[in-house]
Amino acid sequence: MPALKKFETFNRKISSAGEVVGVIGLLAIILITTVDVIGAKIFLHPIFGALDIITQAQLISISFAAASALIIGRHIAVELFVSRLPKRVQMAVGLFVNLLGLGLFVILTWRLTEHAHYLQTTNEVSSTARIPLHPFAYCAALACVPVCLVYLLYLIKSILRLVR
Repeated sequence: MPALKKFETFNRKISSAGEVVGVIGLLAIILITTVDVIGAKIFLHPIFGALDIITQAQLISISFAAASALIIGRHIAVELFVSRLPKRVQMAVGLFVNLLGLGLFVILTWRLTEHAHYLQTTNEVSSTARIPLHPFAYCAALACVPVCLVYLLYLIKSILRLVR
């Protein structure tokens, strides 16, 4: 299982890098909101397009932090019913859930890429600041790839547990 350990280490490194990007996005939200409020209330001059920038920074923050949150177990999980089942059934349910998660994020990556291409070809921009939207959709699609890798790792581990 050294290959599986290397894959897990790779996933952790990629997810940590994504988490850094997410934190930078969150800091941008805080900074822009603070400067915008101070500028609007004290100097009567808000930041032009602040809402557009904050919206795109939210997308980056959330999407790039997803893999890290999955690894450390911060996603919502309902275990009340499953925890009462026999161990073998619990493992089968875990396998099914990981398969569904992987399928969902593969489809999400694919559809986000298609949507980003659509935004690019139609030259869609934000409403106020006229910021092109397609780079952010491409980034969100890219941020889903580590989540797919984490679910793939969990799926492989579930299969190995079930086979043993």
